[in-house]
Amino acid sequence: MRLSDLIAEEINRLIDESLDNTAEIQRNELALRVGCVPSQINYVLSSRFIPEQGYIVESRRGGGGYIKITRVRLDKASALMHLVNTLGPDIDDATARIILDNCHRSGLIDEKAAKLMYSAISSSVMRGVPVTLRDELRAVILKNMILSLV
Repeated sequence: MRLSDLIAEEINRLIDESLDNTAEIQRNELALRVGCVPSQINYVLSSRFIPEQGYIVESRRGGGGYIKITRVRLDKASALMHLVNTLGPDIDDATARIILDNCHRSGLIDEKAAKLMYSAISSSVMRGVPVTLRDELRAVILKNMILSLV
């Protein structure tokens, strides 16, 4: 398992264990716990815990500063529509995988659907498409597959 996956898993575990879908962490403390540098925590927060994926991240600097991550809970249809509306005109392979993993983890789609959707938009499928169009085509396909679930 990659380090970024371990960090995301630890943050999700903290959120899951909370009563209010919120985790408060100190970046340096979490970095020590998972054995990484604090900038790696920033990378995971900025790539996996974003509003488009149903998270609100707040930070407070200074002595005793913390990062507060809240998982927003919407009904399935609202969450999927929010996701479609926040997806941009293009999406790369790694981001698509993260979005589908988050959808599965949050219960919006089951594992079989997530795997099927990813297989339809993966880099291996897009190999025959001109490089300049791959991410745009991937976004269109992903949006339409998500809309079919609403």
